[in-house]
Amino acid sequence: MELAKPGAEHGFLEKLLGTWDVTSTGMGNDEKWVEVVRSLHGIWFVAEGNGEMPDGSGPATTVLTLGYDPARGKYVGSWIGSMMAHLWVYEGEVSADGTTLSLYTTGPDFAEEGKLADYREQIVFRDADHRIFNSSARQPDGSWKQFMEAQYARRR
Repeated sequence: MELAKPGAEHGFLEKLLGTWDVTSTGMGNDEKWVEVVRSLHGIWFVAEGNGEMPDGSGPATTVLTLGYDPARGKYVGSWIGSMMAHLWVYEGEVSADGTTLSLYTTGPDFAEEGKLADYREQIVFRDADHRIFNSSARQPDGSWKQFMEAQYARRR
């Protein structure tokens, strides 16, 4: 087996490295978090977020992993959070202009207990030190309806 080496596609993920102050809106509350993103030798990127639950019930932690799978020609990843038992698994692509990573996944339908729904999450770079993360749910007509957005500012 040949060792994995970072490719050109990993350049988008490299931009995530560092410590970020996060302000989230949506799902009924505003939240402030801190996210630290590190690299596993340029192949995988791990983003750990820490903050308070929006309902004030205590601390919460999230972990996002991202990489690029050259065999599939797709960005891949996962997300877990201390507030739920579901493992979110992603597959996606970067926009032609290189500013947006769109990640697609299936998970619990927040409107109907016991059902699954399709989601799209996007990481959008406004500049080197500011990015947006948004979440949208697929609607019956195939369109996407955004329900959450977080603003990220790199700490210097």
